[in-house]
Amino acid sequence: MGQIINGKEVAFKLKESIKEFVNERREKNLKIPKIASILVGNDGGSIYYMEAQEKVATSLGVEFLKIKINEDASDEEVIKEIHKLNMDNNIQGIILQLPLPSNFDEKKIIKEISVEKDIDCLTFESQGKLYMGEPNFLPCTPNSVVTLIKSLNVDITGKNVVVLGRSNIVGKPVAQLLLNENATVTICHSKTKNLKEVCKAADILVVAIGKPKFIDESYVNSNAIVIDVGTSRFEGKITGDVDFDKVIDNCSLLTPVPGGVGALTTTLLINNACEALKKHEY
Repeated sequence: MGQIINGKEVAFKLKESIKEFVNERREKNLKIPKIASILVGNDGGSIYYMEAQEKVATSLGVEFLKIKINEDASDEEVIKEIHKLNMDNNIQGIILQLPLPSNFDEKKIIKEISVEKDIDCLTFESQGKLYMGEPNFLPCTPNSVVTLIKSLNVDITGKNVVVLGRSNIVGKPVAQLLLNENATVTICHSKTKNLKEVCKAADILVVAIGKPKFIDESYVNSNAIVIDVGTSRFEGKITGDVDFDKVIDNCSLLTPVPGGVGALTTTLLINNACEALKKHEY
């Protein structure tokens, strides 16, 4: 039987480090990290993520400002709010909850976020810096994947890594981060031929396709490390892209959902705000 990769344990260690950083600054009467999160409309998933981010941030002593904008607002109204936050020296990180309602120009709005406060690595400039090897911040979900693998004391160098999914949010940036670790990376998608054979040859399989329980035991080998990035509601429960019960006995290590990648992602987001404060003492 394979072992479970516990994202909560990895997150706990980072949380303790953040607490120590914040408490030390508070004792010295220094500025405390502060994050602003913008919610446009009433998307249930976005509300859930915003509340989860607030819960983690405040538990670590980081200030969290919630900004809610009506769905019938204009692009310019959202951009105006972003400009205010860009100019506010008390704000270190700006989060824009995605996706935006369909009546908004998402790309137009995202590009207005200051790269120095883009802790979610959404802007074109932030992504460009990532691919050039000079990132301001690492995108949190892809960074969570790499951090979890490293927590296993696995040497990623030369490993055959298969990334299933090519989204701009997870698939492409996680492939880049793994390339930076000297892995040999293959990106697969809906048009990939012989998908099972490609996945089964992987030393490390990263799954991020948004299809609940898509990956079963036929996609993995007994020595594989499987990282499940998916989060979907399936039969009333949050589940991943990997059929956990079928795969756990047929691989080496596997992240659960929940309790795996997602358990660390929000903590890394908060940590990016702390790093922003260190870089830019306003």
